[in-house]
Amino acid sequence: MRKMLDEKLHRFEELERMMSDPAVQVDSNRMAAVAREHGSLAKLATKYRNFQKLRNEMAELREMAESDDKEERQMAHDELANLDEKNERLWDELLEATIGGEDANRTRCVMEIRGGTGGDEAALFARDLYEMYKRHAEKKGWKVQALYSSVTELGGFKEISLAFEGECVYRELQYESGGHRVQRVPETEAKGRIHTSAATVAVLPEPEDVEIDLKPDDYEVQRYAASAGPGGQHVNKTASAVRLFHHESGLIVQCSDERSQHKNLSIALRLLKSKLYDAKRAEEAQKRSDHRKTLVGSGDRSQRIRTYNFPENRVTDHRINFTLYKLDQVIAGDLQPVTDALIDHDRDLLRGSMDEPA
Repeated sequence: MRKMLDEKLHRFEELERMMSDPAVQVDSNRMAAVAREHGSLAKLATKYRNFQKLRNEMAELREMAESDDKEERQMAHDELANLDEKNERLWDELLEATIGGEDANRTRCVMEIRGGTGGDEAALFARDLYEMYKRHAEKKGWKVQALYSSVTELGGFKEISLAFEGECVYRELQYESGGHRVQRVPETEAKGRIHTSAATVAVLPEPEDVEIDLKPDDYEVQRYAASAGPGGQHVNKTASAVRLFHHESGLIVQCSDERSQHKNLSIALRLLKSKLYDAKRAEEAQKRSDHRKTLVGSGDRSQRIRTYNFPENRVTDHRINFTLYKLDQVIAGDLQPVTDALIDHDRDLLRGSMDEPA
């Protein structure tokens, strides 16, 4: 944990220097990206600076406590008793701020929802998940934007990509990554039998431009005609849709929902940068032996994380054996009880595995 906090503080101080760099100041886009990242780290970095300052003060007082001067020893012991309580409180606050991993404080993220096993019913379930997250975002005061979608004839989603922005947005939504299973009588079933279908969700932290060095030579742009946007509405017949091929990684992203080719390209680049950052982060995590694999917010998309059982009005999160008989409320956007249970679980794991630093 200390290593991660040191890295965050180093990055914060680096951003502080960049904000006073004339070369950055004249580039409005770069300056905005630097300012956003600086703001997202400010609370954690400031708290950690205060913690380091307090630890230094306590180290000096411990030396004074070994003094030959009786009054000086007594003063040091009295002051240490006062600072110990403040130290414990600051450590708990830092622990709380790190729940959710290294990207917990990011204020922007991208979510991809895909229909899985179950054909048309899976696509309709993917749309239900989209509506659930959209309503949840509205309750939280987050901004949400549809970036790309592929719609079925029945109005479901083969896939849809969304961008979220707001306080704690990635910290909370990252727990949604994985396989979601639904058990219900599908709209497509005439005989009223309960079916099981599935969808997958991937939540990616959205990096700032300064974090991913992406040059035009790194990818190929393919333009093609689009005929429908979100919900199936007409877009146009011109070559406004954009598909990007990233040469080194082989990643492919596309966007066709906007009428403007320029907007579609901008959105596709956002998606590509998020995927590249996520791949880089996963590679780094794989190399670190201290990576917290036990945390439920690890983002393993192959894992079945949750079941939505409509006949029983039940939602079960299998990672923490959490069951709530309020599926109607959850699917209507009241996801907070599930999120809180997952965060509480991570908090307990962290408290059990992390000792207060010496």
